[in-house]
Amino acid sequence: MKRLSVLVACEYSGTVRDAFNRLGHDAMSCDLLPTEKPGAHYQGDLFDVIDYPWNIIIFHPPCTHLSVSGARHFEAKRMDGRQQSAVSFFMRTVRRSTHVKARAWENPIGIMSRLWRIPDQILQPWQFGHGETKATCLWLEGLPKLAPTNIVEGRENRIHRMPPSPDRGKKRSETYLGMANAMADQWCQYLEET
Repeated sequence: MKRLSVLVACEYSGTVRDAFNRLGHDAMSCDLLPTEKPGAHYQGDLFDVIDYPWNIIIFHPPCTHLSVSGARHFEAKRMDGRQQSAVSFFMRTVRRSTHVKARAWENPIGIMSRLWRIPDQILQPWQFGHGETKATCLWLEGLPKLAPTNIVEGRENRIHRMPPSPDRGKKRSETYLGMANAMADQWCQYLEET
């Protein structure tokens, strides 16, 4: 097995990072927030570490100003520049990571499908063992689409019904473990075979 160096950008939960580390790879998460689980984590600006020779980068750009779930606020976000800033950050990750062969961007359905390109894949947590609906877009470079691993019933929309709380945004943005494991398993196998 070839050990891969993996950067999981804009992740504080450690979920995706730990899925790759469990397979014996060298994965590090990076976010402005501290990590919620012990492990390799750079707390700071993604662009401080992006130029390292990573084998794979998985980006989770902030979606607050990009996702259609907040469309009723788009006009205000365009007027004060929050949306333009979010789009610029997303596109900066695209431009600054071209030295990495395998890259993925994860975001909910939003405006990047129109401003950048249509996603390569739209997934649901219920395809990976979690009885939830939360459409998740993947834009892929040098990586295959993910195959569902455990299709389950109970397709609830709990994520959108969460009551207001100080950590609501963090909870809504977490990657489901089944999806993180699929990323690690399938993408590492693909990179080892190519």
